[in-house]
Amino acid sequence: MTAYDQTLARVETYFDRTATQTWARLTSDAPVSKVRETVRAGRDRMRDLILSRLPSDLSGQRVLDAGCGAGQMSVELARRGAEVVACDISPSLVDIAKLRTPPELLRRITYVAGDMLDATHGRFDHVVAMDSLIYYTGSDIGAALKRLEPRTQGNIVFTVAPRTPLLMTMWYAGKLFPRSDRSPVMIPHDHGRLARDVKAQGVGRLLRPVDQITSGFYISQAMELRG
Repeated sequence: MTAYDQTLARVETYFDRTATQTWARLTSDAPVSKVRETVRAGRDRMRDLILSRLPSDLSGQRVLDAGCGAGQMSVELARRGAEVVACDISPSLVDIAKLRTPPELLRRITYVAGDMLDATHGRFDHVVAMDSLIYYTGSDIGAALKRLEPRTQGNIVFTVAPRTPLLMTMWYAGKLFPRSDRSPVMIPHDHGRLARDVKAQGVGRLLRPVDQITSGFYISQAMELRG
């Protein structure tokens, strides 16, 4: 089993068996703690940032929402006219996404439970991956992008955990005080080194940073391979 497969298995266990209800609540309008409010607000801002890197009119275009979670990004892509393949490793979250999708948009979204890198998903005009690669090493991210690049005509926009002093403090605190229900450990990245790791895996396009979102306990960096 590769390092990617091992991390994938840990992520699947966490989201499908441990944290389904937590993430269902976080991605809804239900009341949450002050800490989770900051995470919810940060995720909303990051979703808007990722969407800003794609055309406002996606009619006739095919888009992969890699790690679709509860389906918020997929719904927004469908509203722009895209034909969306919404994939998540957690069948439970995929079921929640289906239930939350407005009926008039269901015909534009194909929900799939499984590996977001599966070649059987086909070819795409664009790929988005919000917070679904944050648990992987630079070489694993590069290998994932190498698999997606030849099947993607346009942009690949994704997020990583940035190597900032605040996030590193939180990261080390998490390592010192582990809990059985804690999520898989995020791996912080410096975007310059990540770009080198990605290139070393044979990815042809240049990886560029887009912007960073910081909202309380949510700290995330958007990255982009342009088509």
